[in-house]
Amino acid sequence: MTVFRHIAVIDIGKTNVKLALVDLVTMKEIAVDTRPNAVLPGPPWPHFDVDTHWVFLLDALKQFHRDHGVDAISVTTHGASVALLDKNGELAAPILDYECTGPAETAAQYDVIRPPFEQTGSPRLGGGLNVGAQLHWQFQADPGLHARTAHILTYPQYWGYRLTGVAASDVTSIGCHTDLWQPHKGEFSDLVEVLDIADKIAPVRKSTDILGTVLPEIANATGLNRGTPVVCGIHDSNASLYPHIVNQKPPFSVVSTGTWVVVMAMGGAELVLDPSRDTLVNVNALGEAVASARFMGGREFETVQKGRRVSVEYVDVEQVLKQEIMLLPAVDPLSGPYQGKEMRWHGDCPSEGSGSRAVALAYYLAMMTDTCLRLTGADGPIIVEGPFAHNAQYLAMLQAATGRPVLQRQSSTGTSIGAALLFGSDIVASKSKVIDAPENFLQMEAYAVQWRLKVERDLA
Repeated sequence: MTVFRHIAVIDIGKTNVKLALVDLVTMKEIAVDTRPNAVLPGPPWPHFDVDTHWVFLLDALKQFHRDHGVDAISVTTHGASVALLDKNGELAAPILDYECTGPAETAAQYDVIRPPFEQTGSPRLGGGLNVGAQLHWQFQADPGLHARTAHILTYPQYWGYRLTGVAASDVTSIGCHTDLWQPHKGEFSDLVEVLDIADKIAPVRKSTDILGTVLPEIANATGLNRGTPVVCGIHDSNASLYPHIVNQKPPFSVVSTGTWVVVMAMGGAELVLDPSRDTLVNVNALGEAVASARFMGGREFETVQKGRRVSVEYVDVEQVLKQEIMLLPAVDPLSGPYQGKEMRWHGDCPSEGSGSRAVALAYYLAMMTDTCLRLTGADGPIIVEGPFAHNAQYLAMLQAATGRPVLQRQSSTGTSIGAALLFGSDIVASKSKVIDAPENFLQMEAYAVQWRLKVERDLA
């Protein structure tokens, strides 16, 4: 069996595009390059700047291979995106930004044909967050698009296709609130026939399948060996989950943080999920259904902080707890468990750039996460991945609110490590650090109780 050490991971997030080189021996990123994921306005609709991303990725691959050597390539991206290719393998239309409001124009028609939540595990989401809604609208907005489309690829596999020429989809991306998949059966939903795309969707493969090796022109442009393999790829939240599936027994839950905070519960209590609260069924890399919930936590963080980075002192924590300064949902009223609710402050509104504002915001994000955990029936330890894993106030309040162990992943992002591990599932990933209980645990626990009571009153 070939052993791969240096895995180049293409990581396309909603906010940034990144290439990371992961060392599977040390389980660390040894090289990283990023660029903003800017959305182009159109025509014909807001779309991702994939050609500029491609130039960036090839340049970074060339540098990484020259400096360290690249043994293999993996891909992870955000969900809710597909690429439509024509018979020549070129894009039949630009890749729609899922925050585009266009699908709202045909929402009433789409609601008539979409399968029920019980079949797909997909809640009805706004914009183009349901891929089925994207396709339904795009085919009407561009009447010739359906005929031009020869292949529909989920987003990680679009990049895999550009590297290898092999068309595919992966089970985690097709199962990510697309309305196109039945997670409990592992097969397409009825919508595929209704949209007349059954013969267009690229074969659904496991995330760990090898698509092929890089095309000769890619090898020539980057200096990569011609036999460099490319794995099928994975949805980013599932990339965060994957190392724990491999190395840990349930029950446990993973909180993947970034633009979106996605909670995935493995082996928890079986609950009836409420799609109106942004709960859903994801599909993990093993093809298993996973109860999940989410909110746009990273976006909410930026909205409240407005780009300010502040250091927090203990006096800030004391002030927030003593005065019960609370941020109540929802900063983003269009997603998450409290959709339709407008944010408000309880107590004095902390000034922008203050430590107390940063603490109250961290507590808000932790309580939103706690809500998602409860909605999914999560049990056992809670593993936090991504930027919020380095927010001490968030971790402390999450532990106080849930009463369960909270583990902090040390890597800057769990997505790159998880995607790299698709080449080595028998390798034990680096362990997470269990955070210590905060000194003011009882005060924080009481704060969490009061936060819930105030939110419940707002909902009444």
